[in-house]
Amino acid sequence: MNPKNPFLIKGYISPQLFCDREKEVKDLYNSVQNGIDTTLVSPRRMGKTGLIFRFFDFLSKQKDIQTIYVDIYSARSLNDFIKLLAEAILLKFSIRTSIGKQFLELIKGFRPLITYDAISGEPQIQIAYHSTQEKEYTLQGLLQFLDKQSPLIVLAIDEFQQITDFPEKNMEALLRTYIQPLKNVRFIFCGSRKAMMMNLFSNAKRPFFSSTRYLFLDKIDASVYAAFIKNLFKKNGIKTEPDAIDFILSWTKCHTFFTQSLCNMVYSMENELVTIDVVKKACIELLKRNESVFFQYRQLLTTAQWNFLIAVAKEGEVKQLTAKDFINRYGIGTPADARRISKSLLEKELLLDTNTKTETVYQVYDVFLSRWLEREY
Repeated sequence: MNPKNPFLIKGYISPQLFCDREKEVKDLYNSVQNGIDTTLVSPRRMGKTGLIFRFFDFLSKQKDIQTIYVDIYSARSLNDFIKLLAEAILLKFSIRTSIGKQFLELIKGFRPLITYDAISGEPQIQIAYHSTQEKEYTLQGLLQFLDKQSPLIVLAIDEFQQITDFPEKNMEALLRTYIQPLKNVRFIFCGSRKAMMMNLFSNAKRPFFSSTRYLFLDKIDASVYAAFIKNLFKKNGIKTEPDAIDFILSWTKCHTFFTQSLCNMVYSMENELVTIDVVKKACIELLKRNESVFFQYRQLLTTAQWNFLIAVAKEGEVKQLTAKDFINRYGIGTPADARRISKSLLEKELLLDTNTKTETVYQVYDVFLSRWLEREY
């Protein structure tokens, strides 16, 4: 069932409510067809997870392919990783199906405790281990089970960079060892921490070096997004002025989550005509609703870090964080201070760096925070 508001902020429902990414879907399909695993990297809230589910929807028309999605953002250890993977498999294959029955028989050998969430109804699995070797054997067993199935399995592991924080120091080598011989499973390793993901897959000293094809998710083309927004409003009986849509895309910097959020707010205001004034009112309302979060950011940062964020927000984009004009204009201190502060903010994911062939551009990661800082200070 489609929601009343067609501008989705989370989840995936249908191609009609999903903007573009046709090239990315084709690239993913090409990799699957040619036996290639993919490393999918994008900033947070750019639509990475939505793309995965759009791709899975595309694959659903093919009977010889099955898809599994597992988000390991909450995983803190190998134990958590195994639990999330087993739950994802059990959720995908009902115990009424032949594959589901086979999987249930497999995990019985691992002495699991299987329960179901009282609200969502999703399976929850707890497995007791007596040694590290048992955990490794379980992980290997899960992956080998998928490899033995007759349909091709496409397994997307979201926030894959989390494995670098696991206490098990051999996690990368272990996974690579178990994944390499699989013939019937295609992997999509997704991540939002670009530096960490690149280090995982591009560093010649690490197990996953040169084992995948890269796919970097960027902003949707403004003209394509504008047509999508106009069409969704029109389908729901709402007219839009061209400058209103232009303002939406400019104010949100074409960043998927923030663009969807603003359009969602504008739609909820129930105007028959969307003008630039209507959009500006929606912008102010969104900033007000997020103020408590912005104040929380302020409490977590030093004065120097907060002032640095304000400086970047006021500039919109900064290409040289150590440039004399930038440092002097905002009283940042020395180039060394700018490097130290920016490094900390990048690690906290409050500052975003975007690389091109010729330069690196820095901006405040959260577009709404950037607009609020720009407005308030």
